[in-house]
Amino acid sequence: MLKNQKIKEYAIEVKNLTKRYDQFTAVNQISFVVKRGEIFGFLGPNGAGKTTTINILTGLSWITSGKIKINGQTVIKKVQRTIGVVPSESNLYPELDGFDNLCFCASLYGW
Repeated sequence: MLKNQKIKEYAIEVKNLTKRYDQFTAVNQISFVVKRGEIFGFLGPNGAGKTTTINILTGLSWITSGKIKINGQTVIKKVQRTIGVVPSESNLYPELDGFDNLCFCASLYGW
């Protein structure tokens, strides 16, 4: 570690995150932190804003207001690429094999 380099306590910091679609508020000022090394479950009823929040954290959607830091850095595409997500349902194309599915998904993100 470099001298004066601060160790980031939180892997993810979310403060007053809000996402609106016109008049509909999908996420309303949620705040939470995920400590480094912590296993974090994001639970709630249907329509609570879980998917919207994950989409924001992974760069698939933009926030209306609030602040997000990942590993101490403000969320940008480079930081968002360090996040892994396991969806609850398969997003694979059955006509493609595993390797082609990976290549297709990677190409969507410019890899």
